[in-house]
Amino acid sequence: MTIEFDATWWIVLGFVTDIVIRVAAVIIVPRNRRPTAAMAWLLAIYFIPFVGVLLFLVIGTPRLPRTRRRKQRAINDYIEDTSEGLDFGTPQPGASAWFTSLVALNRNLGALPLAGDNLARLVSEYQQSLDDMAATIRTASRYVNVEFYILQTDASTDGFFRALEEVAARGVTVRVLLDHWANRGKPFYAQTLRRLDAMGAQWHLMLPVQPLKGRYQRPDLRNHRKLLVVDGEVAYMGSQNVTDSTYNLRKNIRRGLHWVDLMVRLEGPVVASVNAVFLSDWYSETDEILSGEIDAIEVAGAAGTLDCQIVPSGPGFEFENNLRLFLGLLYAAQERIVLISPYFVPDEALLLAITTACHRGVHVELFVSEEGDQAVVYHAQRSYYEVLLRAGVHIWMYRKPYILHTKAFTIDDEVAVIGSSNMDMRSFGLNMEISMLVRGAAFVAQVREVEEKYRSLSRELTLEEWLKQPLRSTVLDNLARLTSALQ
Repeated sequence: MTIEFDATWWIVLGFVTDIVIRVAAVIIVPRNRRPTAAMAWLLAIYFIPFVGVLLFLVIGTPRLPRTRRRKQRAINDYIEDTSEGLDFGTPQPGASAWFTSLVALNRNLGALPLAGDNLARLVSEYQQSLDDMAATIRTASRYVNVEFYILQTDASTDGFFRALEEVAARGVTVRVLLDHWANRGKPFYAQTLRRLDAMGAQWHLMLPVQPLKGRYQRPDLRNHRKLLVVDGEVAYMGSQNVTDSTYNLRKNIRRGLHWVDLMVRLEGPVVASVNAVFLSDWYSETDEILSGEIDAIEVAGAAGTLDCQIVPSGPGFEFENNLRLFLGLLYAAQERIVLISPYFVPDEALLLAITTACHRGVHVELFVSEEGDQAVVYHAQRSYYEVLLRAGVHIWMYRKPYILHTKAFTIDDEVAVIGSSNMDMRSFGLNMEISMLVRGAAFVAQVREVEEKYRSLSRELTLEEWLKQPLRSTVLDNLARLTSALQ
């Protein structure tokens, strides 16, 4: 007996499949996911079932593969145990109870201790930062550890690469990590890898998406960290990639866009913590534990008076370490909060903390770019301006054609954060980031100088101006806001 499927059967089959997808989505999607993200995914699956399901299968799991998460836990435990008895300097006395509590939170989530006796110097000029890092690399006698989201050899970075070549030629170990997805297909990618090979550097791609080689995870999980460590004595970290300020992209050059960034040069015990982040990423990518650097984590001697704590975060950790730190600081602020973030797309908790600070009488300022380089994020960010302005936030828009790429955060006059983390849901849930908590009025004063410089190059957005936005802009902003929750 032969069963023939006519059009009716196909309609019934499609209907049943659609029902099964919808029911399964309600069971699977919300599990361990923010309500807003779950609702966005459910809407996508309900309105465009097959496309929504396909997208969910590709980018619906905001976690690294289980093996990589195990590696992160293992290296965290290893570093925590190894560093337990080491002298990380003497923190300054008189820390408030909330600061001590935040330090404990960071230690529990990210494994790294608070370090005292540090020196930190901000470098706010783009080319000067590249040149300073090159000069420091040339002082190396043992090793140079390089980890950047984007790493390109070009006219602006030639001095940086020449410095690596010079030290490699005299026997210094050069290790390099660069993000795979952020660099592949970009200008000078092949030339960069050839140059690393020619100098004899040990280099690896971070979070490679190479299914044919058995290496695959959600393709938009990225290692967004930027750091450099030389001999365990000097480190750099911040927001800047090793590339030209235009990123060598034709669309940026055509629009005249240049990136504005901020890096910090570190000396003292905290350098060991920056190096620990590199060593953990090296282990995650290579399965190689650099025991010579971990078993005897090198803690440099006293260099200054600042208290610093490195806070790594990302999908390899169980919790959103950076978001929890930011929330703690926002609720601790008593007088002033200044936020600098090129991509500002807060979740409900962060938005509530910022607006609550305003209602408590805290002076809050937010620096963003007047022009965006990523359309969806730019419009999603704009969708929050009205509620922020109504709450009393002062929004400063850094004038085009510059993209303010700095990520920094100060509260009152004693505590600051600087690093690679934006204040958006991508940085909180999908990117591997590195932030540094700093206690010290001298450092906050340096950040204040940078803030004042940015303020002089920005214009303040008013609620009156914002309410004149055309309807089409509001529609675009709100649609982009909905898509930002798809994690």
